[in-house]
Amino acid sequence: MKTKRIEVLSALVAALLFQPVAGQIVKKAQVGFRFLENPISAEVIGRGGVGVTTTTNSGGIFWNPSLIVWISSDIDVGLNYTKGIADIDYNAVSAAFRLGELGVVGVSGLMMDYGTFYGTRRSDNADGFEETGSFSPSALALGVAFSQKVSDRFSYGVHVKYARQDLGSAWVAPTGTTFGDAGFTVSQRGYAESGFALDVGAFYDFLYNGIRFGATLQNISREIRYENEPFPMPFAVSFGVTVEPLLFFSESERNVLVLSFESRHPRDYKEKVKFGGEYRFMEIFVGRAGYMMNYDERGFTAGFGVRQDLEGVPLRLDYAYEAFGIFGAVHHVSLGLSY
Repeated sequence: MKTKRIEVLSALVAALLFQPVAGQIVKKAQVGFRFLENPISAEVIGRGGVGVTTTTNSGGIFWNPSLIVWISSDIDVGLNYTKGIADIDYNAVSAAFRLGELGVVGVSGLMMDYGTFYGTRRSDNADGFEETGSFSPSALALGVAFSQKVSDRFSYGVHVKYARQDLGSAWVAPTGTTFGDAGFTVSQRGYAESGFALDVGAFYDFLYNGIRFGATLQNISREIRYENEPFPMPFAVSFGVTVEPLLFFSESERNVLVLSFESRHPRDYKEKVKFGGEYRFMEIFVGRAGYMMNYDERGFTAGFGVRQDLEGVPLRLDYAYEAFGIFGAVHHVSLGLSY
């Protein structure tokens, strides 16, 4: 009984620790490196982007680093591809390695593909500008995580990331305003910045009918400056809870239904709410659906997954469809394996 009290107290303390940080936020609508918010994993997107309590594979490193310690194998690897809007695609990779009883260490990588852009600069001609050629912005984030179980119910995790964003170069006029000014000059300036960010997460399993709780702080960072106003990375606080309602009636490994709810509090927007469901049949086929509320364009999501052993190596293949308002749809594909 004493052990259970300690476990519950640990979970409550971990959750309460998130509240003061959120209360200290003063700036609004001032974040950069927004690519760090791009959702990773077709599994998570299929169930409405709910991932703080349910992503118990290496992909959990992107949602709640405390989840990777719950991988069911010694090694877990995930590959993710997203076909986004306006030809903006991105790839992500994750891996988790068990360190015996000590815990699990994970690595992550996120790489953006923004496509090709065409630049111009001011010019003293009839058009008022001239072309400067093409350029391709880039962004990436590389991370290392560690997660450890405190008990068979509670775990914590940290994820340290190095993020870099290169927007290319631009021609600017540091002095003067028009070509007629005597001191008017034009020079080329590069816009590339980088920095470190930290994710911290906690997870608690009540070991009762699939009721689980998770919380995470994401993208804790220093401020970065391109020109005049400094900005932080996209800090957010998320809370999530899941339940398996069929367990209230019978315990069956043949049919598993997981319902999830998640609340996300970003620094630059109002609270976002996400709902999702996942049905697993004999741990072979998985069907998913969900909905994201209070987003400008995102809303309904759906997806499916297949689980199969290949010569003793468990494989998982997932696909998700994400409605994106006037921009059409975003498609996510993920491949994972365990060893």
